[in-house]
Amino acid sequence: MLQKLNNVNVLRHEVLTKPDALKAALPASESIQEVVSAGRQAVNRILTREDPRLLVVVGPCSIHDPEAAREYGRRLAALARELEDSLLLVMRVYFEKPRTSIGWKGLINDPHLDGTFRIDEGLHLARQLLLDLSGLGLPLATEALDPITPQYLQDLISWSAIGARTTESQTHREMASGLSCAVGFKNGTDGSLDSALNAIKAAATAQSFLGISEAGEVAIYHTRGNAHAHLVLRGGHGGPNYEPEHIAHTEAALEASGIAPTLVVDCSHANSNKDYRRQSEVANSVKDQILAGNESIVGVMLESHLNAGQQAMAEKDRLAYGVSVTDGCIGWEETEALLRSLSENLGPQLLLRGKP
Repeated sequence: MLQKLNNVNVLRHEVLTKPDALKAALPASESIQEVVSAGRQAVNRILTREDPRLLVVVGPCSIHDPEAAREYGRRLAALARELEDSLLLVMRVYFEKPRTSIGWKGLINDPHLDGTFRIDEGLHLARQLLLDLSGLGLPLATEALDPITPQYLQDLISWSAIGARTTESQTHREMASGLSCAVGFKNGTDGSLDSALNAIKAAATAQSFLGISEAGEVAIYHTRGNAHAHLVLRGGHGGPNYEPEHIAHTEAALEASGIAPTLVVDCSHANSNKDYRRQSEVANSVKDQILAGNESIVGVMLESHLNAGQQAMAEKDRLAYGVSVTDGCIGWEETEALLRSLSENLGPQLLLRGKP
């Protein structure tokens, strides 16, 4: 008897809602489209030095409770309006988590946090949350992890990251070349820059690759390349890479590769030695470097939630409200104080950037 040749290890498959059907069910109004467009333009202008403000990507490590995310968004939107002369606050809304081995893979993959993988429901929850947050006037950021999900959500995103684990991936470099917003590539988990520098050059180049269309059809995409790909420093196995000597080394590496010296510093991950309480220390070092005249650092990333810390998901019915279930985050009070300090101290210096 002939053995089965196709899908040998597949137990079953489910047909997913098509991207255009989800967008029709949860459409972006004209006012929301204006928010996204303005956010993208503002981010791009910061990256090209036409806008002297500091880009701040801030929010929960990952979204597991949409209601807590909405409350965070309301607070951030009010603060963003207050500090808009010096800071562009972009809310971090991460729905997909890359795992080193196993673990919860994010709201889209497992919205009930119980291993049931109701991905269709997760996509609906994610898009509705993006609409709600955009309705507050907030530009939004996410990690582009799965190459299919951008067709469902990217029309609501103003800045995307490619994580340290996927920066080396050809699939993600090609995908980034076609994304409609600026893309930050993180340095490798070992701290090396080469993979990110190669990724930036690849993403800036025209690419052709397989994907799905908004109608859910398998398609060949031909891109023009993403002119706003840039580097995000997040540290590595050898330790942090945000200190002045690290920044100087990175600037030289970028220039040697023919890439504009444009940097975003991730204050979490290895730069904080995986201790969320040290994020302010990293941000203040960035502040001091800018005050000392550095012009290559254009942004920072912060992991922040309503309440500080991190909690395990073992008892999901007893989760504390507004506390991260992935990486530890600083709480709202520290976040607000830090952002106000950055605005107050950097405002005058930022206005001098690029001036003789």
